[in-house]
Amino acid sequence: MKKPKVLIIEDELPILDLYDKKFTVRGFDTIRAEDGEAGVEKALSSNPDIIILDIMLPMMNGFEALKKLKKDSKTKDIPVVILSNYGEMPNITEGMLGGAAEYLIKVEHTPEEVVQITQDVLAGRGSIVGKAFKEVS
Repeated sequence: MKKPKVLIIEDELPILDLYDKKFTVRGFDTIRAEDGEAGVEKALSSNPDIIILDIMLPMMNGFEALKKLKKDSKTKDIPVVILSNYGEMPNITEGMLGGAAEYLIKVEHTPEEVVQITQDVLAGRGSIVGKAFKEVS
């Protein structure tokens, strides 16, 4: 069975390293990007199974990156899990309506929970928030 491939787009290196380690331990191949532009380029070139996306990024913010990913035929069907410190409803709404499968607030989830939720999204089981947004939109 092939390992699932996760692209982690995160500009804070300690957080990027932490999630890289957590996903690797749980059997994922990881790809890393430290800004939005590099993230979109790596998504196009490496065809990941799922993308973890921060919002506050240099070069191109996460919402802009999400828009580009969802517009491109090569990446539009790749599930995106937003992982951000920005938990305000307008941000969550923008992310979910923009096509994210999930919107997770960093301080509310342990890295283990983020990996589990990512596995659930890949298996077609999203969170209540994700399901609610899909039903409403």
